[in-house]
Amino acid sequence: MTETAPEHPRESLPLDSTAQLLTRITTQLGTQLSLVSPNGTRRPMHRIRRSAPTLVAVAHGSRDPQALRTVLELLDRVRELRPLLDVRLGHIELNEPLLPDTLDGIGRGDAVLVPLLLGRGHHVRHDLPRAAAAARHLRTRVAAPLGPHPLLVEALYERLVEAGWPGEDGPSRDAAVVLAAAGSRDPDSDVDARRTAAMLSDRLGGVPVIPAYASAATPDVPTALRALATRGRHRVAVASYFTAPGRFATVSAAAAPGIAAAPLGAHPAMARLVLHRYDQAVAGTAPAHGVLTPPYLLASA
Repeated sequence: MTETAPEHPRESLPLDSTAQLLTRITTQLGTQLSLVSPNGTRRPMHRIRRSAPTLVAVAHGSRDPQALRTVLELLDRVRELRPLLDVRLGHIELNEPLLPDTLDGIGRGDAVLVPLLLGRGHHVRHDLPRAAAAARHLRTRVAAPLGPHPLLVEALYERLVEAGWPGEDGPSRDAAVVLAAAGSRDPDSDVDARRTAAMLSDRLGGVPVIPAYASAATPDVPTALRALATRGRHRVAVASYFTAPGRFATVSAAAAPGIAAAPLGAHPAMARLVLHRYDQAVAGTAPAHGVLTPPYLLASA
C-alpha cells in the first residue's frame, strides 16, 4: 500500500533568538528528566501522562472555518514543545467540541483551562469558572488569559513585519498602528488592551499605537484611524489582536488604509505563551486578578 503525505504537515519551529533556543533546550531537558524516577529507573509512560494536569485550551469559536484550523495548528505547536502533555480543545460557542463536552471526556483527574483569549472579560471571569465548577469529577484551575504579555507583543510585531511594516529599518514620521481587538464591556479588558498597545509602541521604537475594538467598546477601528489622521499620522497599519481569523478580524482588517496584519494564529510565541500560562496555573505562583472559590483558582497575568 502506498503511503500518502499528511494533508497538513507540521512545520519545524523557527529558532529566532538565543532566548528561544534556551527555552527549547530547557523544555526538552525537563521532559527527559521527567522520565526518570529518583532511584534512576525509567518511569512507565502511562504514569508520566497522568502526573500532569490535562491542558484544556479554550477557544471562543467562530463561524469562519479557518478559525478552527488555526487553533488546531496552534495546539500542534504546543504538543511539539511538550510531547507528553495531554492537550485538548474546548470551545465556548459556535464550534465543536464545546468546553463541557471536552471536560466530560477527560475523566477523573486534574485539568487546567487555558483561555486562548487575549484579555480579561466576561468569558474569563464567568464562563470558564462556571464550566470548571460544573465538571465535578475534575480538580480544575483556570489560567490567566494570554495577554498582556511580551510574547504577544513579539508575535504582533512579527505579523506586522510579515504584512509589510518596515521593521528594523524604521517607519516614517507619519506612521502609526491601530491595535484591533475584539472588545468587552469589562473595563479591565480595555486596561489589558492599552497595556499591550503601550508595549507594542515600545517594540516599534515609539510609534503611536492606539487600541480599537470590533464590538462592545470604543473607539472602533475607523474612529481610531480618523483620530490618528487628525494628528498627521497618515501611514497607519492595523495590528490584528485576535488569536484566530473570524468576523471581527476580517472587519477590522477591511478598515485598514494600508497594512493589515494577520491574526496571531499559530505563531511560535503563542505556543510558548499557552504553556507559560498553564505552568503558572499549575504552580500557583502568580497572584490572581480576582478571587474564585477553591479549587477554581484564576492565575494572574
